[in-house]
Amino acid sequence: MPKASEIKKNVAIEYNGQVVIVRDIERSVPQGRAGGSLYRMRMYDVVTGRKIDETFKAEEMLNLADLTRRDAMLSYIDGEEYVFMDNEDYTPYHINKESIADEVLFINEETTGLQVVLVEGNPVAIDLPPNVQLVIEETAPSIKGASASARTKPATLTTGLVVQVPEHISTGDRIKINTAESKFVSRGD
Repeated sequence: MPKASEIKKNVAIEYNGQVVIVRDIERSVPQGRAGGSLYRMRMYDVVTGRKIDETFKAEEMLNLADLTRRDAMLSYIDGEEYVFMDNEDYTPYHINKESIADEVLFINEETTGLQVVLVEGNPVAIDLPPNVQLVIEETAPSIKGASASARTKPATLTTGLVVQVPEHISTGDRIKINTAESKFVSRGD
């Protein structure tokens, strides 16, 4: 049983007899209290999709829910649902776009290393790989000789994600993005 301070995003926990997925965590240290950080977590019930906001003390013990992770790939988009296919047994997993809104900015049909998170056999979330490669759809023209400078410019990727890239990168380039920080890592392969 981990403490509240050890919980990360997209972790499934048992809360009030329900299985919930932690979507967002904010840490705060109230003034005037001896130590004690507080962790405000936005969670969603995996069955109903209901939003739950709760604050935990850092030392509070939480129960992890029984969940399974399956390697998968994006198969297609059907309206408001993203359909992922299991890499081993080709099982389709339908996940509503709203529940994975932050993650869809990092994925396309070519993204590898994705995992679908299952709770009691139902797909509830996806885990992104540490880095993904995406193509720049639009950015300011590259500047010759700018590779020595540390200045950056915004670039819009084919998924709609906007990141800061070095000035020598241009439209159409494939780049590697860190999914945890939404930051440029390097040119792609």
